[in-house]
Amino acid sequence: MSKPINLHEYEQQAMTLLDGPTCDYYAGGCEDEVTLRANLLSFEQVRLRPRFLVDVREVSTATTLLGKPLDSPILVAPSAYHGLAHAEGECETARGVAQAGSIFTVSTLATRSLEEVAAAAECPLWFQLYVYRDRSVSERLIARAEAAGYQALMLTIDRPWLGRRERELRSGFGVPAHLSMANFRDVPAAQNYRRAGPNALPDPKADMFDAGLTWESIAWLRSVTSLPIIVKGILTAEDALLAAEAGAAAIVVSNHGGRQIDGTVTTLEALPEVVAALAQSPCEIYIDGGIRRGSDALKALALGAQAIMLGRPVLWGLAVAGSAGVADVLTTMQRELQRSMALCGRPNLASIDRSLVRPSGMVF
Repeated sequence: MSKPINLHEYEQQAMTLLDGPTCDYYAGGCEDEVTLRANLLSFEQVRLRPRFLVDVREVSTATTLLGKPLDSPILVAPSAYHGLAHAEGECETARGVAQAGSIFTVSTLATRSLEEVAAAAECPLWFQLYVYRDRSVSERLIARAEAAGYQALMLTIDRPWLGRRERELRSGFGVPAHLSMANFRDVPAAQNYRRAGPNALPDPKADMFDAGLTWESIAWLRSVTSLPIIVKGILTAEDALLAAEAGAAAIVVSNHGGRQIDGTVTTLEALPEVVAALAQSPCEIYIDGGIRRGSDALKALALGAQAIMLGRPVLWGLAVAGSAGVADVLTTMQRELQRSMALCGRPNLASIDRSLVRPSGMVF
């Protein structure tokens, strides 16, 4: 196969390399997958308004997130079970992220332990947290992340119950026996969950994660860590304000890639109201979901996002070419963003604003 030249081609090649159940797990959404498709389509419904005769001999995608200077606002979102795509799993992903100079958010449900990932490559790491019903398990995870040098915690809030992912049910997806939830090797319930497959759970009482979290739970989280807290799963102005009031350093506008509840607003649709709600807040705003082109990233930045998080495309790169594929996915997106900025007369991120975009359709 020839080397992919864009993220769509990485997905196409990955689908030929991975087994059917893994493809269904990585690519699928919940129920009728309306939100999954809409995430992608929403970017087509926003048009760019380029400006010309602007000096774009030098175009910079440099930014600062949580006080850290970065060459690009393109980051890696958390996703589970990288070991399904590559034998080295999240360790191989980390190597690719380091090559690209990005940030890797490591999932609670990784197939390599958070310590193994930290040792694999020199790249900034954030740790994504699902809160275990036994809070002491979560507290041990947080302490381990701090000790391993992780720089932020990302709390996922949009999974009180597990969405019904019918593609996985049809294909009989389950995590293979040779893989484990590496961060929970000492928790028997977690290994039972892995063997059964998440969709085998009959009800939330059988789930190992806490369905009783509230906004007050963030106060508990702040009491057990000094790391910045990022809240992932925001889709409304109301929740954005509550996250900021609870002390979140950043939020991620996310609908879990269309994997939790079908028919929600897309992340791009939700972004403007979230940005408006936090106009006076220092809380940073990131976005994921359906971003496949640099022009998509540019549209999200124009609507107020400060960083773009890629989930599935990173897995496609990992499956196709290991760490080199991960790095190429990230650098391809950065190069596309840079080109789109140049062609729209925006030489740096500070020059990108809402005047760059408008909804599709004729206006008279």
